[in-house]
Amino acid sequence: MVGVLGGRRRRRRQKPAAMIDAALEYAALGWPVCRGAHPDREGPRACTCDRLGCPAPGAHPTSAAWAMEASTDPDVIRRWWTAVPEANIILPTGRVFDVFDVPASAGVMAMAQMDRAGLRLGPVAALESQRYLFFVATRSPIDEDEWWSCRLDCFPETVEDTPGLRWHCRDSYVPAPPSLLPSGRTADWIRSPFGGDGPVHLPDPIAVLSILADVCGAAS
Repeated sequence: MVGVLGGRRRRRRQKPAAMIDAALEYAALGWPVCRGAHPDREGPRACTCDRLGCPAPGAHPTSAAWAMEASTDPDVIRRWWTAVPEANIILPTGRVFDVFDVPASAGVMAMAQMDRAGLRLGPVAALESQRYLFFVATRSPIDEDEWWSCRLDCFPETVEDTPGLRWHCRDSYVPAPPSLLPSGRTADWIRSPFGGDGPVHLPDPIAVLSILADVCGAAS
């Protein structure tokens, strides 16, 4: 998909030198962040959390109180990442944005369809070749009730049970680039939220959902 990934002469933002730099940049956008666990590549477990057999190493917060702790305060963020520089970055959803989470193959096809339809995309992140994360405008609690509860998205063990489209809204979260993945690679931006003029563009979720649902349904 050269037209999606390379043909637009996309200017890839250089990765920050440290997690703390990235966390502070998200906070500057008005995006709350919280500390994440990270893959334990040297210890006996897959993840630095206390859970044996963690199903989502490095892709979840370190604290059970993450929803209350998430912050845009630079002093708080500096304190967190000075204490644990390698901590991954977790972005709570349902506050500034929601996130549609789909298999990477479906994400590539959906991006091509959206480009052809002239739909302006918001930020899109990739978790290696496994999942694509589409950032969209958040919806109100009343709107969410029209679709389905995404409360279970808080629990990483549901990922294997729901391999198709997942909607992260209230009470959920996603790992943010450049968080470390179990393979040793990092999450990355395909379409970055940085570098533009003014607020980050977050498209209408229904327009994006329509295409993603069709693509995921055809692939299942």
